[in-house]
Amino acid sequence: LVRLEQRLGTRLVHRTTRRMAPTSAGQDLLGALLPLRAALREAEDRIAGKQAEIGGPLRITAPTSFGRMHVVPHLPAFLERHPEVDLAIDLSDEFVDLMDGNYDLAIRIGARIGGGLVGHRLATSNRVLCAAPAYLDRFGLPAGIADLTRHRLLATERQLPWHLDGPEGTVIHHGRSAVRTNSSEVVRELAVGGCGIALRSIWDVADMLASGALRRILPAWRGSREVGIFAVHPPAPALPARVRALMDHLQDGLRGLEVTRGI
Repeated sequence: LVRLEQRLGTRLVHRTTRRMAPTSAGQDLLGALLPLRAALREAEDRIAGKQAEIGGPLRITAPTSFGRMHVVPHLPAFLERHPEVDLAIDLSDEFVDLMDGNYDLAIRIGARIGGGLVGHRLATSNRVLCAAPAYLDRFGLPAGIADLTRHRLLATERQLPWHLDGPEGTVIHHGRSAVRTNSSEVVRELAVGGCGIALRSIWDVADMLASGALRRILPAWRGSREVGIFAVHPPAPALPARVRALMDHLQDGLRGLEVTRGI
């Protein structure tokens, strides 16, 4: 590392007695080298004849609730079909940096996939405004988007402001969540418990809407249609067969996920 810093004429890592952290120059160099490392691995796989084999290590990450409800149920069939895949899956609502080389694939829900990454749309994520009957009995039913300013909102730290599509086009509603959390599951459970109004994906709350545990409000409005469910990976000249196979498997399994089931 010292010889590399001397050759480049800049410090790449801050060093203390307790920890090391990359400098901005170190981050730039890492971002440039990781795709080259991935390309080298792909070239070695092709030359060794491994590219067509569906096997080897495969590490993915997905949002907690979506991963538990709609990714994990599809994994047994994938592993049955491809027993040579060494699969690891992490569920987290935290943003994961895919450029550090620790993950092969991430499932992300949003309108943007992030700079320098490659995204494959798996499904639409239709989102609706909803609240528990107990909350609406206590605070009343909002008649329009402007009325949301007088209500308690529930959202994760990164979800607000809400981008809503409706009769007036796209409206951006700024606000503050009544409870601060990084967990979408916490938001859902607080909404069911009567703590406020939430903007939730139908894949997450369809059963609760059908049972009456939650009621849809302002039905003319939905979350932005730009939001989708994506499989995201770092750029590579050719994807390993195991990554492509998992993406295809999930895309088949998630067909029709946006169906509202009569809601």
